[in-house]
Amino acid sequence: MSVLLEVDDLRISARNDNDELTPIVKGVSFNVARGEVVALIGESGSGKTTIALSSLGYTKPGLEFVGGEVRLEGEDVITMGADQLRGLRGQRVAYLAQSAAATFNPALTIGEQVTETCVLHDILTQEQADERAEFLYRALELPDPDLLGKRYPHQVSGGQLQRLMAATALCGKPDLLVLDEPTTALDVTTQIEVLKAFKSVIKQEGSAAIYVTHDLSVVAQIADHIVVLYAGETQEYGSAEQVVSDPGHDYTRRLMYAVRPPPAAGQGDETSGEHRREAPALEVKDLVAGYGKVKDGKPAITVLRDVNVAIERGHSVGVIGESGCGKSTLARVMAGLLPAAQGEVLLDGEPLEPALQQRSRSDLQKVQFVFQMADTALNPRQRIDHILGRPLEFYLGLKGKEKRRRVGELLQIVELPQEFAGRYPEELSGGQKQRINLARALAASPEVLLCDEVISALDSIVGANVIELLKKLRKQTGVSFVFISHDLSTVASFADEIIVLYAGRVVEKGTTDAVLSPPYHPYTRLLISSVPELRVGWLEETMQTQEAQAGIDRVVTLTDKGCPFFDRCPRAIKDTCDQETPPVRMLSGGHAIECHLGEAEFAQ
Repeated sequence: MSVLLEVDDLRISARNDNDELTPIVKGVSFNVARGEVVALIGESGSGKTTIALSSLGYTKPGLEFVGGEVRLEGEDVITMGADQLRGLRGQRVAYLAQSAAATFNPALTIGEQVTETCVLHDILTQEQADERAEFLYRALELPDPDLLGKRYPHQVSGGQLQRLMAATALCGKPDLLVLDEPTTALDVTTQIEVLKAFKSVIKQEGSAAIYVTHDLSVVAQIADHIVVLYAGETQEYGSAEQVVSDPGHDYTRRLMYAVRPPPAAGQGDETSGEHRREAPALEVKDLVAGYGKVKDGKPAITVLRDVNVAIERGHSVGVIGESGCGKSTLARVMAGLLPAAQGEVLLDGEPLEPALQQRSRSDLQKVQFVFQMADTALNPRQRIDHILGRPLEFYLGLKGKEKRRRVGELLQIVELPQEFAGRYPEELSGGQKQRINLARALAASPEVLLCDEVISALDSIVGANVIELLKKLRKQTGVSFVFISHDLSTVASFADEIIVLYAGRVVEKGTTDAVLSPPYHPYTRLLISSVPELRVGWLEETMQTQEAQAGIDRVVTLTDKGCPFFDRCPRAIKDTCDQETPPVRMLSGGHAIECHLGEAEFAQ
């Protein structure tokens, strides 16, 4: 294979207000050949994205190239003029961002957006671009390729939108793709379909890719070569097989150690029960919720149906399921951000008002929400001491010296230095901002914390540290957690109980060990089998399994009749599963599965 991109002794520095340069990328070198994927891995701040963007001849504001070359087919892109760069970006080198939802314009059709760049650059006529787009829809295994271009972004799933972003980048037949964390926020089944599609189309097109990620398990499935980075320096560089199977550097082994093992029974910690009370800390009963106008007790779009969940004091309940299954909607109902159409939410056995505005200050204090994206949850114009001080003053009436003392304690609790009180969010790393996000929720001295995908955007090392912190807080304070995640491995290590949601219904629930041991609901089995393993070749093996062939690459469909998992289930019973609501099978130890199959059949 011919070499397409050569990164040779690349050096990038940051210039401060005093016109001083601080090295950010320190002499990094690697090659990318046609038809191959080179992965850049490392913790947040290691320089992955900065290095990848250099292939576009681009640095973020405040950074500048100070040495080395980045040669695309022998031509140094970092010395190109503005006109040359316009001919490079989007044409010869295409960039795929992490968030497809933020990339697409909701007011334009998919087809208009996929073909726009290559038509504007006069690479293809509109007719040729439409033909090219339809070809890519098929290559990326998207549904209804003939009609897909006429849809709008909100009419497709998250995984389909991510692949459509790839189609947009590939429409102009670029030589090189820069993939920046393209699967980080995706659930496990969607991640598999996106990885499979990306890997296939790169080979078909004869293009190449730089894949930026912190997830070694993902890297093992898609990369041909791996560059391990730390603090802007190369720690290890070799084939995927060599780096994954026989890492030569201590830092690589540290990254591998932080990779969470496949979910299985026995991974979590034992809970003491010292904080137990007669009534659950938080409970939802017979919950029906959704969006739009409520008529006869049902919203226009019903998301949750007949949901029952109880969270004991000092316990953690993990809520898992694919995107669109109702996980975040459940948290919003618990928090009062979305009033339920039917059912009730109870705090310490007492009913809560459905809407946030109707709840007392005391009730608001006891249930706190930790949002997924700390970047958007924290006000960038406020210092950390103000962000943490507001809930202290509002809920606890603390002011002056007492408030400052408690801010210091909160920083200590989330293991951050005292001097962070005077900083702004932009001065902190992603993991540090998430700790401030958590500290703000803890400032209210809550009884229940609702954590919605709180580590999905963090690298594996930082994410593991945050989970250990949550475990410590639970033990010290007795706070209860509702832990929403698509990361089954994390849930297995942290949750005492697991709720499996599918299409707004609880299809399985029980202790963590019970849910992660046979017998499984067929949907739970699909989720467990879709968690990437840290070995080369796992993706190809998984795609051959019965569960994968039946269940992956399907949209979660809300239905009032039968089992919602019917059209994806490899063991569905025709004229039963599609027509009749499945019964709830009560197994030992409070383990419950909603399915037409019997207990003996689950384990087969």
